[in-house]
Amino acid sequence: MSVAPESPKQLTVRTVPLHDGRPLLAHLPEAAPLAWLRGGEGLVGWGEAARITLPAENGGSGGSGVQRFGAAARWLAEVLARAEVTDALDLPGTGPVVFGGFTFAPDSAGSTLVLPRVVIGRRGDRTWLTTVGDGPGARPADVLREVRPLRPVGRLAWRDGTPDAGQWRAAVAEAVARIRAGALDKVVLAREVHADAPADIDVRTLLARLSRDYPGCYTFSVAGMVGATPELLIRREGDDVTSLVLAGTRARGGTPEEDARLAADLTGSAKDVEEHRYAVDSLRATLTPLCSSIDVPDLPELLRLANVQHLASPVRGTLRPEVSTLDVVAAMHPTAAVGGTPTPTAVDLIRDLEGTDRGRYAGPVGWLDARGNGEWGIALRCAEITGPRARLFAGCGIVAGSDPDAELAEADSKFRVMREALTDGT
Repeated sequence: MSVAPESPKQLTVRTVPLHDGRPLLAHLPEAAPLAWLRGGEGLVGWGEAARITLPAENGGSGGSGVQRFGAAARWLAEVLARAEVTDALDLPGTGPVVFGGFTFAPDSAGSTLVLPRVVIGRRGDRTWLTTVGDGPGARPADVLREVRPLRPVGRLAWRDGTPDAGQWRAAVAEAVARIRAGALDKVVLAREVHADAPADIDVRTLLARLSRDYPGCYTFSVAGMVGATPELLIRREGDDVTSLVLAGTRARGGTPEEDARLAADLTGSAKDVEEHRYAVDSLRATLTPLCSSIDVPDLPELLRLANVQHLASPVRGTLRPEVSTLDVVAAMHPTAAVGGTPTPTAVDLIRDLEGTDRGRYAGPVGWLDARGNGEWGIALRCAEITGPRARLFAGCGIVAGSDPDAELAEADSKFRVMREALTDGT
């Protein structure tokens, strides 16, 4: 476990109204930006008052594991216990806020929480500034300075990841055979591609393009993982929680007629409806012991995004008093939408067939404030940015009726989000 920089004995946290109409992204410096945005609202942050990066869990294969979530919760409690907070707004996202991302698998290192030195938030017509510490940069006048312009990415060199397209098709065929043999009902298999840029990639450029093109998604940046996910794992305000199940996908059509045909094909597909039902049933089973009440729709609705359309089911509940936000995140991950059914068997099969470490892809990503309010999504439609290199991920739900070629085409359609974000001139 690493913590950087060294946490002071006392943290001075101040939240004040900020009278500035610029887009939130306009405030971000280039170095290690943090962001959680949707439709022009959300949070951006920079600097590090405290940070934790967790090692792999021992003996953590074959399930979600809870050690990293518990370790993160203990660290956060220790940090917040040292905070002297002055909060003039008392809204979700004001006061001390941490941004975080957890690995998909428990035996993967790299789950990270960051308490920024500066956060700017916006909700409706209210904008605020939160600072941690009294040093340079803690005054509103310092925050409102001009930042360096966004840099283009430059010409990219693309290469396939592990497994490559042919190997991944074979993995899908093997998964279908295991499912038909009765070993499990569903497994979500992911593949990756890589891009190399001529210089370090400006994450703000990707955030700006993703926010512009996918305003209905949650655009995020946490410790190098950047993307625009449609999947809300949990939103908590007070004791109220909401979640959004997405499972079952088609591309968008080039004409209204083609779009309607693809939508009808999705809603009428036994394979996709079955995949969605597994995901909804999994979420219901997870949330029921954590909630005093829960509302699950009988049938999914259609959610249309810029590049794809999904079967979607919004789920709402009221948490029991003793349940924390990270308790819910730990219990919900991995959902059937990103793991499979039954989950332990599916996660073991993922490890056998994918042949690579997902890292924080398909893990929980989001933010949490000192009162337990927060939003956590699933890190999908994303890339891991390391200097000039980008590692892109996409996954598909495999069930008994899956076809390897069709699943490869679906994965390629999901790569489009980050491909376009990395491509200048789009």
